[in-house]
Amino acid sequence: MSSANNFKLGLLINPVAGLGGSVALKGSDGTDIQALARSLGAEPMAQKRCERALSVFADREVDIVTYPGEMGENVAKALGFRVQVVGEIIPGKTCAADTERAVIALIAQDIDLLLFAGGDGTARDIARVAPDSLLVLGIPAGVKIHSAVYAITPKAAGEVVAMLLDGKMLSLKMQEVRDIDESAFRAGRVIAKYYGELQVPVEHRYVQNVKSSGREVETLVIADIAADVVELMEEDVVYLLGSGTTVKAVMDELSLENTLLGVDVVKNNQLLASDCTAEQLLSLTANTKTILIISIIGGQGHFIGRGNQQLSAELLARIAKEDIWLLATKTKLNELEGRPLICDASSEQINRKYSGLITVKTGYHDQVLYPVAVG
Repeated sequence: MSSANNFKLGLLINPVAGLGGSVALKGSDGTDIQALARSLGAEPMAQKRCERALSVFADREVDIVTYPGEMGENVAKALGFRVQVVGEIIPGKTCAADTERAVIALIAQDIDLLLFAGGDGTARDIARVAPDSLLVLGIPAGVKIHSAVYAITPKAAGEVVAMLLDGKMLSLKMQEVRDIDESAFRAGRVIAKYYGELQVPVEHRYVQNVKSSGREVETLVIADIAADVVELMEEDVVYLLGSGTTVKAVMDELSLENTLLGVDVVKNNQLLASDCTAEQLLSLTANTKTILIISIIGGQGHFIGRGNQQLSAELLARIAKEDIWLLATKTKLNELEGRPLICDASSEQINRKYSGLITVKTGYHDQVLYPVAVG
């Protein structure tokens, strides 16, 4: 690896990563899904999330080698970095093949680290062509993040790069790349597969684990949590119920159909809308008291920003911290081994709003206080 004063950073952005999240499409793989997402009003978020990561070390002397336009050049130049651009793209029509070509081109420039913004599909594309010797770190920008090659937030990715620039010693570890079948995901089934490994600089405060498979679900405890939630529900309050089996138990207790991997809306114990988009949620919660009921991702600790991008910054600005009913068994919290929960919203203001201690419902009339990191 180069010395700190001539560190060469490879930068790669998948411009369509996360495109389907805000419009409830459960992913962004495939041109048909991307076109549908755009027709529903989705806006790309990957460049903004990359900008958040790069801003952490924007005051450093760093040479960035990247691909043209929306695949890295625009963000790097906007922040004032010295930028070398390689390769060619057709703007607005990038695909997995562009990602693979970019990785090969960047490796040829003798980069010290490949920093990329994307989701599990992007990690798969990189793993397909990257040698084991390539040092890689992901900026989470996709709808689904099961792979262990990502920092926990965009800012955390920037912090890891800053540590490398400062010459700090970080462990290098081969981390798993995993992805799910999006068609099965949209049908309510999670089928994750192993697609290889990439070498990642690991700092345990900043780099996430593989998503927990949920094999140790405590059925009785989850049922108790659900009973407690339903007992606390009030008339004329709008409840937004997020994804996952813990929240599904609440819907089961109400005898209502559940999307499992989307956001449903309930009022007066009746289902108002299923699998809502960001715009639908804004409309259904306008000028009314709203409670958000969500759970954490086992093994990682995220509760905002993973699989629920329908919860826009505009919507979250309306919801007070005390109006988030966060559900988790104590077993799931213990899996975090003391690491804080993570809010990775599209807005730093929202991340700060929900940081500090938050109440987690862990059983029937049982709750704990647990820390949330600043995003």
